[in-house]
Amino acid sequence: MTKHELTPKSVQASKISIAQLMQPEHANNLGNVHGGWIMKLVDEAGALTCMRHSQRRVVTVAVDSLVFQEPIRIGDLVIINAEVSYTGRTSMEAEVNVLAENPITGERTHTNTAYLVYVALDENGHPVKVPPLRTETELEITRMQKARERQEHRLKQR
Repeated sequence: MTKHELTPKSVQASKISIAQLMQPEHANNLGNVHGGWIMKLVDEAGALTCMRHSQRRVVTVAVDSLVFQEPIRIGDLVIINAEVSYTGRTSMEAEVNVLAENPITGERTHTNTAYLVYVALDENGHPVKVPPLRTETELEITRMQKARERQEHRLKQR
């Protein structure tokens, strides 16, 4: 085990933002962005923030509900912000927020928030310990407590 695996890391240290312009190839048969495309981007952003936190490869083990509150339209800039909200022994929860922005007017719409769980892997594909999450603000403390409650609920569901 290396030293960096046990050193707590801040939420800010692994935060990720991805922005992508939605093109016609991203459309569903209604002319909006296909939900599966957004799901792919959400999973990538969640995985990247957890990889940055753990400095390891990760695999997705759970996706909480992904409810699309507003459609995303072709021509919108999709902005996905992800951060680690909880760490366990080998697992991490990522909170991923999705915004749709009209790049002409600048108007932004929050379309959904998703929570995903990843497990860090060693070189042989086995789960490995991850650094603890260091909270620095009241918001981060509250977010981590809610994430801990979600993780307890997930484990009870097994």
